[in-house]
Amino acid sequence: MSGCIFCKIIEGKVPANIVYEDEMVVAFWDANPASPIHILIVPRKHVPTLNDIPDGDAILGHIGDVAKKLARDLGVADTGYRFFINVNRGGGQVVFHLHAHLVSGRDMGTKFIKAAIFLAVGWRKLLKKLGSNG
Repeated sequence: MSGCIFCKIIEGKVPANIVYEDEMVVAFWDANPASPIHILIVPRKHVPTLNDIPDGDAILGHIGDVAKKLARDLGVADTGYRFFINVNRGGGQVVFHLHAHLVSGRDMGTKFIKAAIFLAVGWRKLLKKLGSNG
């Protein structure tokens, strides 16, 4: 899809620090990491959100397998990591090309949960304010 930053990375038109690729996905370091380890796993096929994946499609299982492999390769499979997908604006999705986050390297427990709650509350307030002004 033209204009999609992830499509441009996959096509090699925009540089990225790619750590894994195969026929289905490309994985690269997040340009704005939330933690020392923050990798995005992106399907080669442009799919806007998790909601747009056809029933029975194998992409999610494959993304999960790649996340497990990368976690092992990075040495965090046993110590712990987060693996998640944000869906739509209300869920924190910013780039509308399906992608999963593999994040580790800090205390991802209570600190992350507190930060996520803080951001979610702030995001809802902003959306509510924008909705009332538009």
